[in-house]
Amino acid sequence: MKRLKDAMARAKPAERDAAIPRLPGEPAPQLRRRAFEALRKQHSSPELDRRARAAAAAGEAQLAARREAMAKRLRQSLGLEPGEVTDIAKNVAPTPTGWVPVLFISSSMPVPVLRTYAEQLARVRGVMAFRGVPGGLTRIGPMAELTAQILRLDPGCEGPSCVMRDVQIIVDPLVFRQHGVARVPALAMIPGDPTQPYCEREDESPRASHLVYGDAALSGLIDEYRRLGGAMEVKDVQARLSAP
Repeated sequence: MKRLKDAMARAKPAERDAAIPRLPGEPAPQLRRRAFEALRKQHSSPELDRRARAAAAAGEAQLAARREAMAKRLRQSLGLEPGEVTDIAKNVAPTPTGWVPVLFISSSMPVPVLRTYAEQLARVRGVMAFRGVPGGLTRIGPMAELTAQILRLDPGCEGPSCVMRDVQIIVDPLVFRQHGVARVPALAMIPGDPTQPYCEREDESPRASHLVYGDAALSGLIDEYRRLGGAMEVKDVQARLSAP
């Protein structure tokens, strides 16, 4: 074996390649080397580059179309057209300089009760707040269906043509934690805009001075808030509730 190794070491590359046994059908070493050298010398084709860019652009367009289709299905499940979503957002946006009635609720509450609160909150531009999404954040379908059930004027209506109440619904565990909400329903008069996204909100965002618990009508919760010392906060809300 040593003599064979020494002989192979002294042999020229061509002789050494010829001495190495090959499997049937395997190309010769010289042919493999020429093939690799040809690949290295090959220049990129402008036509191939154009096709690659076109394929990438088509893939991005398909992804954008799929995202829009998913957003459209979500809007349809809520019973809203794109234009209606914008209109409701404009109508419901709370006044940043005032106090906004925020009703803390849960998906475990009966839908008729939630609908009654939505009807009352629509008169005062209030907000309904959930701690989380039914079924977890990975499942938006149940939350979309529940929101539609709460906001539809006609509970038997189905589809995008249904008329919705002007009430904004948020999912915000932070506002629950900030106010120490232990049970629902609960009412707070929050200064500023409680619907502001997390990324735009400061750690010490404004909080309500009081928190009122009780399964009562909105007017009763407002009266209790006033009794606790929040007369100034609820003044505008009470005026809207008493308006014909």
